[in-house]
Amino acid sequence: MTIATIILSALLGLAFIGAGLGKLRRAEPVTGVLVRLGVSPGLQRMVGVLEVLGGIAAIVGFWLQPLGIIATSGLVLMMIGALVFHVRARDSFKEMSGAVYLLVLSVVVLIFQIVTV
Repeated sequence: MTIATIILSALLGLAFIGAGLGKLRRAEPVTGVLVRLGVSPGLQRMVGVLEVLGGIAAIVGFWLQPLGIIATSGLVLMMIGALVFHVRARDSFKEMSGAVYLLVLSVVVLIFQIVTV
């Protein structure tokens, strides 16, 4: 695994851990956006748990590369799902930019992880 892959995987993991904890703590800025998008409280908790676990798995993927690839693949799929919710709500790019950036970072990390197997 290259230094770039390790750094990007760590950033991705920390970003998703932070995002997931915000959902689990029901932080107001996060909850308000999710309610506006039509995400139920139960789905918010499930997404929060999956984000935290995916972030941890992306970091543990330093040592267990197959786990990192699986986790990052799951994070890519979650961000595609997030973008579907944003598009259905007719959000502007600014409103969905966080999901776009996390999707791009997830795809880049996934590519790096696969290339460095």
